[in-house]
Amino acid sequence: MGEITLLDGGMGQELIRRSGKPAAPLWSTQVMIDMPGLVAAIHKDYADAGATVATANSYAVHRDRLRGGSSNHYASDDVDLPDMEHQFEALQTAAMDEAEAVRGRCRIAGSVGPLGASYRADIHPDFDVATPMYAEVVSLLAPRSDLILFETIASVKAARACLAAGRTSDRPVWLSFTVDDADGSKLRSGENLSEAVEVARDADAVLANCSVPEAMPAALEALSKSGRPIGAFGNAFTMIAKAFIDGGATAESLKAREDMGPAIYADHAMKWVEQGATIVGGCCETGPAHIAAIAERLRSAGHSIV
Repeated sequence: MGEITLLDGGMGQELIRRSGKPAAPLWSTQVMIDMPGLVAAIHKDYADAGATVATANSYAVHRDRLRGGSSNHYASDDVDLPDMEHQFEALQTAAMDEAEAVRGRCRIAGSVGPLGASYRADIHPDFDVATPMYAEVVSLLAPRSDLILFETIASVKAARACLAAGRTSDRPVWLSFTVDDADGSKLRSGENLSEAVEVARDADAVLANCSVPEAMPAALEALSKSGRPIGAFGNAFTMIAKAFIDGGATAESLKAREDMGPAIYADHAMKWVEQGATIVGGCCETGPAHIAAIAERLRSAGHSIV
């Protein structure tokens, strides 16, 4: 049996449940201001469940997401977004401070989400614009991170910018792609995942995330051609709503599946391991119970969690 890295699970939806606040464009960021310590408590629960990587709550901390006004792609006629760009560096620091709660128990992954909005390949900036924006985030996260995890990459263009920015630090760079829920061999952009694999050959690990678990086998088949360690962490949404992909929607438009409890999710994760994945975990709508179920199954199968 092999050594498996066990990631944590979702943060944003878990914060909604525990904070009692409704979903909003900046809820996972604002909560670090309004309820300090809540993110740290979730990190601890994931570590207790068996996770060996803590993903810092820095996913959405980008200047373009914090900026108020119409330039923010989460803005709409009925959503008035405050300008929080002046808190950009402080929020990056806050995310890493919260992750320190499990320092020594877990490796800390500095999380870098996509510019613009999740799943929106159509609004991702060009390479020359995106790379320095990502690199600024990396410069703030890297000193306190064990690795840099670029999550929910939706296009080949975005992958190139993420890798270039990641290589401005000396930390390992993991690239994680979001794939079509109906066809895991394709990115959300419609491009073949195999095209992104050519970029990913220069990363330290390549993964698929924030797509339905059923899409992961096809994604892993493509990722296996990279020659790098591969992994997956799926979500437990019914499917990414068209309104979300088109913009102007919040997590309220994303519905949790009733058929993706911890045991069933762990079944999927074990199939990914059988397929060659050495990094597994959970994304949106998975929680500590899902990670605990995977940990139990891995140990029962004779794997070592590292």
